[in-house]
Amino acid sequence: MVCCLLFSCGEKMIEKPDKLLSKEKMTAILYDMVVLDAAKNTNTVVLIDNDIDVMEYIYKKHDIDSIQFVQSDVYYAALPAQYQEIYKGVETQLTAMKEKMDAEARAKIEDTEEDKKPKNTSKHIKKDTKVTSDSLP
Repeated sequence: MVCCLLFSCGEKMIEKPDKLLSKEKMTAILYDMVVLDAAKNTNTVVLIDNDIDVMEYIYKKHDIDSIQFVQSDVYYAALPAQYQEIYKGVETQLTAMKEKMDAEARAKIEDTEEDKKPKNTSKHIKKDTKVTSDSLP
């Protein structure tokens, strides 16, 4: 009985798919899914106006089909350490994107504040210019 239990625990529960997506590709796909889902929840009109179906777009962009994605997703989900690695990659990319957007926003605010500062418009007189009776009108 114990032998049977040990043997069954060592077996893989999910077969590796023939067209398994790499962890890097899964990371890129899931990242795109998160970003597009956020866009869909924030401004659905843009996606509708441009006739964009999020999953169709992702499959085309990454040159995959739905079966390949689902099989790879299920496979990695059965391997928690690898799945966590993929999601950490997504999180890293999202953090980098947020930092970039924050930096751009700060730069824009600084530019706006710089534009609001009063400009020094006083005319400067050259020190070397001599006024003579010939130069007067």
